[in-house]
Amino acid sequence: MSVKVVDLMEMAHQPDARRAVLMNGPEMNAFFHIYARPGQKDEMHCHNVGGTFYVIEGECTMHFPEGEAAVLKPGMAGLIEPGSFYQLENSGDGPMVLLGHHTLASQKEKTILYETRSEMVRPGLRTATEPPKRLTITI
Repeated sequence: MSVKVVDLMEMAHQPDARRAVLMNGPEMNAFFHIYARPGQKDEMHCHNVGGTFYVIEGECTMHFPEGEAAVLKPGMAGLIEPGSFYQLENSGDGPMVLLGHHTLASQKEKTILYETRSEMVRPGLRTATEPPKRLTITI
């Protein structure tokens, strides 16, 4: 069994703050997610796994394909079933800091883009099945 304690606020305020895997086990992965600039967003996508995003700092707007949106503020969480399309946007006036969780190891996770319905391969990966490069900070 592995246990980690991390200070997400400290991580968020580092000059080179970026997404980081906090823990990646066979049945879950947890990650630090930051959108440092207001207006920063990802593409509309879904995963083959369930997920949770918990807002630590800032404001997150979750957009959905039907044109609906939900605004999450610190202390709020977005719970996502596998196959549900969404887009995260930093809709605040400072950094948006999230704790993310998926229900499988990242090696088994797939990200499907809404527009093309094709699997997204993150920059720096050679194949869609290769796990992302990891930066883990343990306190």
